[in-house]
Amino acid sequence: MAALTTTTPRTAAPGVLGHRAARKLAVLAVLAAVLVPLAHLRWAGGTWPEALTVDLSGPLGAAGDWIIDNRDSHPLFLYFFGHVSNAVVVSVHAVYLTLLAAGWAGVTAAAALIAWRAAGPRLAAGTTAAFLVCGLLGMWVPTMQTLALMVVAVLASVVVGALLGLAAGLSDRMDRALRPVLDTMQVLPAFAYLLPVVLVFGIGVPAAVLATVIYAAPPMARLTALGLRGADKEVLEAVDSLGATARQRLLTARVPLARKELLLGVNQTIMMALSMAVIASVIGAGGLGDRVYQALASVDVGAALAAGIPIVLLAVVLDRVTGAAGGSLGQEKRGPRLWLYAAGAAAATAAVALAARLTGRPEWPTGWTVDIAGPVNRAVDWMTAHLYSGVPYIGGTADWAGRFTTWVLDPIRSGLLWLPWWSVLLAVAAAAWLIGTWRTALTAVLAMAATGVLGVWKPSLDTLSQVLAAVAVTLALGFAIGIAAARSDRFERLLRPVLDVFQTMPQFVYLIPVVALFGVGRAPAVAAAVVYALPAVVRITAQGLRQVDPAALESARSLGATSAQQLRQVQLPLARPALLLAVNQGVVLVLAVVIIGGLVGGGALGYDVVFGLARGDLTTGLVAGAAIVCLGLMLDRVTQPAQRSARKGAGHGTA
Repeated sequence: MAALTTTTPRTAAPGVLGHRAARKLAVLAVLAAVLVPLAHLRWAGGTWPEALTVDLSGPLGAAGDWIIDNRDSHPLFLYFFGHVSNAVVVSVHAVYLTLLAAGWAGVTAAAALIAWRAAGPRLAAGTTAAFLVCGLLGMWVPTMQTLALMVVAVLASVVVGALLGLAAGLSDRMDRALRPVLDTMQVLPAFAYLLPVVLVFGIGVPAAVLATVIYAAPPMARLTALGLRGADKEVLEAVDSLGATARQRLLTARVPLARKELLLGVNQTIMMALSMAVIASVIGAGGLGDRVYQALASVDVGAALAAGIPIVLLAVVLDRVTGAAGGSLGQEKRGPRLWLYAAGAAAATAAVALAARLTGRPEWPTGWTVDIAGPVNRAVDWMTAHLYSGVPYIGGTADWAGRFTTWVLDPIRSGLLWLPWWSVLLAVAAAAWLIGTWRTALTAVLAMAATGVLGVWKPSLDTLSQVLAAVAVTLALGFAIGIAAARSDRFERLLRPVLDVFQTMPQFVYLIPVVALFGVGRAPAVAAAVVYALPAVVRITAQGLRQVDPAALESARSLGATSAQQLRQVQLPLARPALLLAVNQGVVLVLAVVIIGGLVGGGALGYDVVFGLARGDLTTGLVAGAAIVCLGLMLDRVTQPAQRSARKGAGHGTA
C-alpha cells in the first residue's frame, strides 16, 4: 500500500499544462502575443513583399538558352545525356516493333498465358477480354505505344530502385542518407518531375521515360531496403555459421527472404509508372495518354473515354497479374516448371502470331472497331441539356459546381489572400510544431516561404485553397465510408472491388468524368482530387478500426456501452494512428490531382506548369514546378509528424 500511495501523486494529471500539446499551445500564445504586433507594424500589407522576392527569370532563361544552344555540341550532352537519350529511344522503338511484329493475336495470347501462370484461367480470361476491348475501341496502336514505353520505364525503374534499395538495405549510413530523399520524392506531385527532364532532354520519349523512372523508382528502393533489413536474423546467423561470404549471404539468404517485398515493389513501380507514363503525354510520350490529353484539350469527352478505358483496363490487368504473382510466392504450384512453361508460352505465342499473319490480319482489323465517342458525346450533350443546369429543386451539376466555387473555394482563397503573409507562415509553423518538432516546423515554414521568394505566393495560396477544400470533403466522406465498411462485413465486401478499381486508375483518367459532369474550372479539379484520394482514406480508416484490440471492445460492451459509444470512446481513439495516416495520404493524393486539374481549368500552379510546357516557357514552368515541390513538402510535414508521434505514443507502428 505504501508503494501505491507514493506513486499516486506522480501518475495524477498535473493540470492542463501537464500535456505536451497544452504546453506548446501556451508557448505559441506567448510568441503570438509578441510577434504578431511586431510583424504587423513592420509588414502591414497582406501580399508577399517585393523586397523578399527573387526574380529567377534571368538566370533560368540564361540556363535554358545555354542548354538549348549546347545540346548538340557540349561533351556532357554528346557523351552522356545523348547516349542515355539514344538508348531510351532505341529500347522503346525495339519493344514497340516487337509488339507490332507479334500482332494483336500474339500480344493477347502472351498476356493471357502470363496471367494464367500467375493466377489461373479466370484472370487469363479477364486479361484476354481487356486486350480485346482495347482493340474494339480502336486503341490498339496507342495501347502498344503506351505498353512499349511502360516496359522500358518499368525495367529501368526496377533496376535503379533495386540498386538503391540494396545499398540502403546493406548500409545504415546509406539508409539514413536516402530516407529523406525518398520521403520527399514520394510526396511530390507527378507534374513536378516533368520540367527538369524537359529542360535537359527536350520534348519527346526520352524525357517521358526518364521522368517516369524518377517517379516510379522510389517505391522499389524503399521496399527492397525494407525486405533486406527485415530478413530473419536466425536464418542469417545460420548462413554465417556455415562460413558463407557476404555475397553468398546476400544471394542465398537475404534476397530469397525478401522476395515478397521485392515483388510488391515491382507491383507498386508498375502502377506508378503507368500513372506517370499517361501524365507524360504532356511532354510528348504519345500513346493513350496523348489521346486523353488531346481530347480533354478540345473537351471531347467521348474520345477521352475511348482512350481512358484501355488505360484503366491496362492498369487493372497489370495490378492483378503482379499481385497474384506476389501472392503465390512460397506456395506449391502444380504444373511445369517456370522455364518449361515460358518456353511453351513463347512457342504458343509465336504460333498464334504466325497464324494471324498468314490469315492476313496481323494488325487489328478496322472492321472490328466500335465507335463509342459519338454515343458518349451525344449522352454528354443530353446531360448538358437536362442535367447540367435548370433541374427543378436540385439545380444541376453546373449549378453545384458554381455554388461550390462561390460558397467554398472563393471564400477560402479570399481568406488566405487576405491574411498577411507572415500570419500564414506563423500558422504553418504553429501547426507543424504542435504535432511535430521544431525541425519539422522550420522545414514547413521554409518550404512555404520559398513559394513567396519565387514570386508565386498568390498562385500557391490559390492551389492551397483547392487542396484544403478537397481534403475537407475527402476526409468527411472517407471517414464516414470507412467507418461503415469497418462495421459491416457485407458493405466492406461490396466496396472492395470498387476501391480496387479506383486505386489502380491513373490520375489522368479521373478528369474525364468530372469534365463530362461539371465542365471546366476549379470545382471539377477538386472533384477529381476527391475521387482519387477517397479510396486510400476509406481503406486506411476501415483497416485501422478493424485492427482495434477486440479485448477493449469486449470490455466496453460488458460495461453497457452502445454501438455509438464504442465507436466514439474506444475505436476512434485507439485507431488514431491510422486516422492520422489517412489524413496524410489524403493531403498528398489530393495535391497530386489538384495540380493536374490545371488541364481542366483548375488554374494556379498547375496551369503555370501546363502553360510553361505548352509554350516552351521554361521559366514559368520551372518556377511553378519548384513551388509545387515546396507546397507538397510543407503539406506533408504538417501532417506526417502527427502520424509518427501518434505511433510512438501508441507504442506500436505500422508497416
